[in-house]
Amino acid sequence: MKAVKVKEGIYWVGAIDWSVRNFHGYTTNRGATYGAYLIIDEKITLIDTAKSTFSRELLERISSVVDPSKIDYIIANHVEMDHSGGIPAMKEACPDAVIITSGPSGVKGLTAHYGEYPYQAVKGGDTLSIGKRTLTFIQTPMLHWPDNMVTYCPEEKILFSNDAFGQHFASSERFDDEVDLGVVMYEAKKYFANIVMCYGKQAQTAWKIVSDLEPEIIAPAHGVIWRSHVKEILDAYKKWSDNSPESGAIVVFDSMWHSTELMAVAITEAFTSQGIPVKLFDLKANHNSDIVPEVLTSKYVVVGSPTLNNQMLPTVASFLCYLKGLSPKNRKAFAFGSYGWGGQSIKLVEEELKACGFEICMDMERQAYVPTNEQLRALEERVEQMIRENEA
Repeated sequence: MKAVKVKEGIYWVGAIDWSVRNFHGYTTNRGATYGAYLIIDEKITLIDTAKSTFSRELLERISSVVDPSKIDYIIANHVEMDHSGGIPAMKEACPDAVIITSGPSGVKGLTAHYGEYPYQAVKGGDTLSIGKRTLTFIQTPMLHWPDNMVTYCPEEKILFSNDAFGQHFASSERFDDEVDLGVVMYEAKKYFANIVMCYGKQAQTAWKIVSDLEPEIIAPAHGVIWRSHVKEILDAYKKWSDNSPESGAIVVFDSMWHSTELMAVAITEAFTSQGIPVKLFDLKANHNSDIVPEVLTSKYVVVGSPTLNNQMLPTVASFLCYLKGLSPKNRKAFAFGSYGWGGQSIKLVEEELKACGFEICMDMERQAYVPTNEQLRALEERVEQMIRENEA
């Protein structure tokens, strides 16, 4: 396994996780990568490591460039184990290396995971000279853990951004101009929606810092390295972190005997008739983590459920719980559903939408048993009227 040159004296030495399909509840249908970067200078420096199960791959790639025992510094931008898991193997391979991390959170986290070690804490604005290059540390707390930081090399205009600007995307290619840009931007959007969306303010701060640096290369800890489309990913992060989509709608539902499904289709048709881009998601066929990227860029979020045992269906409850944790806010929403004799679920869905921070833009829609064609047309008309009022 070989290192990949990023620039002269700078190498990607990470690992490719072709098989992973779940990242704590987030589907990684295209696998993942763990980005670690080796800088050859007067002081040889490794920036981040990899998941512990890929330590051998990490060491092999490093060894294709230099004897790992010659590493002087290991920089841990983030404690989470998909980034720091290779630290025990590196401590064994280069016992004299100084491990640099953010203070105090990074030191606390690494100690909790890997035991006592003479970690060197840095704060935002601190610099480290490694020879002809200087590394600057910028703390980015809660993007997405308290310990997060990024490392910038001004001489090379490279930002080692850790989780920021990443994508869960396994590929034999390492750069954004070697793969389908549409695929990579989608995976970056999915990554942001599932991991970063709830930290929108922190993402805005990070975007401002990064924009001011004007990096030529952004080297994240997941996915491909940005070198030809830096502007595109920075523009996308600016838009996503604002958390205020201007258009679009999603209709999310589950159904027992198709009655709620009929309502979902009617609502979808209403958005279409008013020229609002809309996507329909059946929770029996779509994973939560594949829906929230559309929440990220949709103005309207509409959720429906029939009633089961006085509750909403478990799939709908799961989606709303997942969504609430991501704190999307600034959307318009309403609830709908069919029922037999109780109908409690629709009100419960509405309450969860309120708890997400959404504005309820239309009274909940409840239909007993199987809705007739007349009832479905009336539902369409009510939704169309709501759209006209909100889009005026």
